[in-house]
Amino acid sequence: MLRIAICDDSADSRDALRFQLEKVLYEGSEEIVYEFSTGTGAVHWLEKHPGEIDLLFLDVEMDGLNGMDAAALIRKFNSEIIIVFVTGYSDYVFDGYKVNALDYIIKPAQSERLFEVLRRVRGHFESKKNDMYMFKNTDGIFRIPLAQVLYFYSDKRKVVLVCSQNMEQKEYSFYAKLDEVEQQLSHKFVRIHQRYLVNPHQTEQIGTDHVIIGGTRLPISRALKDEASARLARAILLQ
Repeated sequence: MLRIAICDDSADSRDALRFQLEKVLYEGSEEIVYEFSTGTGAVHWLEKHPGEIDLLFLDVEMDGLNGMDAAALIRKFNSEIIIVFVTGYSDYVFDGYKVNALDYIIKPAQSERLFEVLRRVRGHFESKKNDMYMFKNTDGIFRIPLAQVLYFYSDKRKVVLVCSQNMEQKEYSFYAKLDEVEQQLSHKFVRIHQRYLVNPHQTEQIGTDHVIIGGTRLPISRALKDEASARLARAILLQ
């Protein structure tokens, strides 16, 4: 699922871009889910909803906070979102590299050019799909880099993902079984307890009956102790 947002202070420009995009999106797996009329609005929303947008088409010449400045602020808390600038001038092309923009599009956007940009975006996500964990809850669809995930734990009928983002710990819950999550992640994560599945590369300490990950002490069950401790120790030694 590719989730796309458009940010432009002109309603006509947003409509025109949406119209052209809808010609080249893969139905059922790609959609425009949000539109923003100001750079400030986009920055504030994206900061509060990490992982909910994959691709942002960002107008450069906006009143107030312009696209370049908005992109710089977004990059302070989100290095994963793909940014494509939309502009009426080619003068800003090289400035886009400062904020790691994927590409730029000259207004008015043409479907052929958009198709080429989307081809690159699809290739990017195809190459990184094994490094992400995707899930859905009542707040939307999220794609979290596995490197940011500290651990998962079961809570009745839900699984809670605990991750480190922007020097803060955050939790996201979704309906699933921990056994299912373990299967999805193959051998990348380690089961240490009936309730806990941990990222071995985030392990800070291995005790006799516990591990410490992200400053949190988690129990290791007797049944899983030998195998879990060995796998965690190998991960620490290889870091």
